[in-house]
Amino acid sequence: MRRSFRFLLRPTAKQAAALAACLEDHRQLYNAALEHRRIAFRRAGVSIRYGDQSGELTHIRADDPDGQARWSFSSQQSTLRRLDKAFRAFFTRVGKGRTPGFPRFKGTGWFNSVQWPKDGDGCRWDSQPEHPAATYVRLRGIGQVRVHRHRRVLGTVKTISVKREGPRWYVVLSCDDVPAGPLPATGAAAGLDMGVASLITTSDGEHVTNPRHLAATAGRLAAAQQDLARKRRGSKRLRKTVARVAALHAKVRRQRLDGAHKAALALVRAYDVIVHENLRIANMTRSASGTIEAPGRKVAQKSGLNRSILDAGWGVFLTILAYKAESAGRELIAVDPRNTSRTCPRCGHSAKENRLTQATFRCTACGHTAHADVNAATNILRAGLALRHAARAA
Repeated sequence: MRRSFRFLLRPTAKQAAALAACLEDHRQLYNAALEHRRIAFRRAGVSIRYGDQSGELTHIRADDPDGQARWSFSSQQSTLRRLDKAFRAFFTRVGKGRTPGFPRFKGTGWFNSVQWPKDGDGCRWDSQPEHPAATYVRLRGIGQVRVHRHRRVLGTVKTISVKREGPRWYVVLSCDDVPAGPLPATGAAAGLDMGVASLITTSDGEHVTNPRHLAATAGRLAAAQQDLARKRRGSKRLRKTVARVAALHAKVRRQRLDGAHKAALALVRAYDVIVHENLRIANMTRSASGTIEAPGRKVAQKSGLNRSILDAGWGVFLTILAYKAESAGRELIAVDPRNTSRTCPRCGHSAKENRLTQATFRCTACGHTAHADVNAATNILRAGLALRHAARAA
């Protein structure tokens, strides 16, 4: 399997300054390549490709020995591929009739990662293996940077990336041939109903609490953002306040990831087959504001619901659950969520009136009562097992 490993870097002050300079030069290269494409097409109708721009890197580096030439050639090629990928995604959206979103220039603070596409080409993971107590990664133009390696790296390191998050620096390793770690079979299966009141409800009746990390930090975030709005643009105090807002958001993100990892691991250890809803979260959290000609209805309520869904982190949880299930040898099935919350698992009657409240289900046909989320999880499990049986019979 292919897996990523992320570790905190411990750069010196000089190395941190070099890392920031590396990001800035790659940002300028990205913006220059984007401008090159725009001007060539606007003035001559010529489409510039990745191969054309990659071929010019040698001349760019020769003309800037104290700038672009300091960094790895392959990392700069990776930055140009990043721009090429943005253009290909743009044309794909145009072809599908979606809102295209033309690639934008990257402002300061909006370009926070650099990738080296091959271990050993301008970078080297574990560059001092003889060191008894520390791990280092060597990066061209930066040096030997100490890594806080909190777990063992498995498989073969293919690519190395450096990412900045606020004042912290991370190294991300993408590894191939990572061995799976199958868990012993339990013989159990479960359906999962995703929610806001409870993050997860299983068909066995267990509820995983939604911690609402963003809501818990909302007061401090609001105060920090109001303070930010009062600062003069370009001032030192503004930069400090921006860092404080970013730190609060980063803490919420880490808390959400930690909770998702723990919840997913508990499910993978307990069940051989896990069935969940195939949720279209982007559609569910779309704004209801509408247009001037056709304004939306209940915009404030929909905005609050969207915020609660995003705070719950369904997408993060399902992504983590997917790779943990694959690694543990568990079977994960996604089913259509339509009518799972209003269908009676006993008689099959489906009606809107079956769900009396957010928490209560009572079938109007047979009188069956249950917790609404447990009822939905039971239907999800049955639908998943039916799909599994049909796939095996085919």
